[in-house]
Order: sequence, then C-alpha cells, then structure tokens
Amino acid sequence: MKNNFSRRDFLKVAGVGLGAMAFKPFDFETLYTPKRLPQFPASEIIGRVLGMTDVRNRPSNDPLQATAVTTFYDDNLIEWGREVIGNAVGLTNQKFLETPQGYIWASRIQPTRNLPNIPITEMPAGQPGFWAEVTVPYINMALEGAPYSPWIQSLISYNFPPRVYYGQVIWIDQIRQNNGFTEYRWNENPGHGYGFGDLFWMDGAGLKVLTDAEVSPISPDLDPAEKRIVASLTYQTLSCFEGNNEVFFCRISSGAIFDAFGVSTDSYATPVGDLNTHWKIVSLNMSGGGSASGYSTPGVPWSTVISGEGIAIHGAFWHNDFGERRSHGCINVKPEDAKWIFRWTTPYIPLLQSEARMTWPDHGTTVTVTES
Repeated sequence: MKNNFSRRDFLKVAGVGLGAMAFKPFDFETLYTPKRLPQFPASEIIGRVLGMTDVRNRPSNDPLQATAVTTFYDDNLIEWGREVIGNAVGLTNQKFLETPQGYIWASRIQPTRNLPNIPITEMPAGQPGFWAEVTVPYINMALEGAPYSPWIQSLISYNFPPRVYYGQVIWIDQIRQNNGFTEYRWNENPGHGYGFGDLFWMDGAGLKVLTDAEVSPISPDLDPAEKRIVASLTYQTLSCFEGNNEVFFCRISSGAIFDAFGVSTDSYATPVGDLNTHWKIVSLNMSGGGSASGYSTPGVPWSTVISGEGIAIHGAFWHNDFGERRSHGCINVKPEDAKWIFRWTTPYIPLLQSEARMTWPDHGTTVTVTES
C-alpha cells in the first residue's frame, strides 16, 4: 500500500533529531511500564514539533534573512501563539509560528488540543471492542508482548518512546484498572489484516470512545450520484460538491514531485482522472516493503480509497504541510477533514463494520483528480 512519509522516514531524513537519546541503550523495562498522561502546555492549541526543527530569529528559511537560534526536537510541545506570514523560499506554505524563542515554519508543527476524557470502565456489552480517537497531543504507551511492527522496532532502535498522536483512531479490545486509573489496550491488528499485531496499554483519559452518531452519514438522503469530489494537484485543494454547490473545501498534500532526498520522481504521483471511492476503512496501518526494511505508519485514520488498493484520501497526523506535494501517492488531509469526507462519501459504514468494499461496476462517490 502506498504511503506518505512515515515516522520511520522522519527519523531517517531529519537526522534522527532525538539528541543524546539516540546514543543510550533502550530501556526495555520502561517500554513495558504503564504511563499516565503528562502535563501538557496550557493553551487552546498546542503545537507538536514534527522532527528536528530550527527556530529562527525571523520568519524566514533564507539564511541571508534569518539565523537559527535554537533547535526543537520530535514531540517537543509549544503553546500555539501568533501565526505570521514569512518567507519560506520555494514553498507554498508561508506561515510561521511565533514562539518566545523565535519563529518556526508552521508546516513542521502539528496543531493539537488537550481534551481529556472520562474513560469507560467496562467493554460495551456484546462488542469485541471499540474505535477510539486520540484527543490529546500524545499518549505514552506500554507494550504487551514482543514488538513486531517495523515502526515500533524503529523507535526502539532510536530509543524513542512508543506513542499515539492527536487525531489517530485506534481499536481498543480490553479495559483494565491500574492503581486507580483506567487503561485501554490497543490491538494494532483487530481482525482486518492490516496491522502487525502489537498490543499496547495506555491511559484511557487520552482517548474518546467513538459512537455511530459521530460518524453518521452526511447528506444521506441526497442521491449519491449528486455527490462528487474535485481535487486539484496544481493548487493542492479538494472540494466536495452536491450538484453544483460546493459544500466542503480543504487543502491537501498529494504525491511528491521529489523524493525525501530531493531527487525528481514520478513513482509517488497521484493518479489523474475520474476515480471513485470503492474501499473505506476507519483506520489501518499503512505499510510497504518487508517487515525489517519497509515503512509502517499505524493508526492512519479515515481512509477513503480512490484508486487500486492503496491510493486513498486519509488523515495525516505526521505533518502540517497541506498545500505542498509530499505524499507517496495518497491525498493527505487533516484528520478532521478526512473524517468529514469519510462520512459524506459512499459507501456509508457503521463503526463496528469498520470497512466496506465495492467491486466494479458498483462504485461510490466520483473523485475527479486534475492537474489544473
């Protein structure tokens, strides 16, 4: 399945960005120790740093205009203050975030919120599990059993803690009480065959239990033939239409023109033409290559597949670079945008069904991808 830059890719490309941690042996005892939610910054929006990132004295990436004053690393959290328009040379996104230390290019910071929940204490009667959405900047996890997934093995090799992040959607199959705290167990492979089977325990307060009402269809009474999506690769935008009325708009990140090392490529191109939504799944591990050398991104939310078995419109929580081409072929959107598109397009899917496929000539919503 085609994928965008995964956390594994970020660790490689960004020069790890983990400081001295990369030179210490991994503490396996810590890996299996339950964790509580940390104290997050007290602001309405909290920025999560995505890879090693320079903080500059002016809002510019031009070394003739601005100099680096310090460096932030993966998962550093900062209060989201004033956004300013700067000078990001050669890039579409020109927004910078002002911090007490200086300016950071906003594409390297995920906007998150700290919205803790009251966990449920028992599994829903008659259900094998439930889908839950991460509503805090991140949740530290404790592994149960041996690590299998490439992504968790990569984190171990870099001495980086396993976490889930704001906007991810994961499958919970067990609940337990631990010293007065309710913990949920994430099963990375809940029977659909798209994960590696790792099991993690985490503080349930960081997860919102999803209900069918929250993912109920949008405009379900409208003739499905009246719904269509138009995505522009030139402008990196996506619009949803009901008849001739545009009812939804968002920015996207489609297939990259250059690979992670700046080499021109067409292997990541997003297909152009009239496509359709034929497979939808609430969440899955997007991976490729072998288990030892491939890439793996778990908990990718709200995937609406529009071409073959791997080109999808889906939520991306590992970058905030919407408006730039950067994926491995998919159409990246913000998780909340992916959720809206998932609800609006056909086929409609109840939560516990988790996924639905259609075979030609049956198909869902038409998606026209253009270069104009």
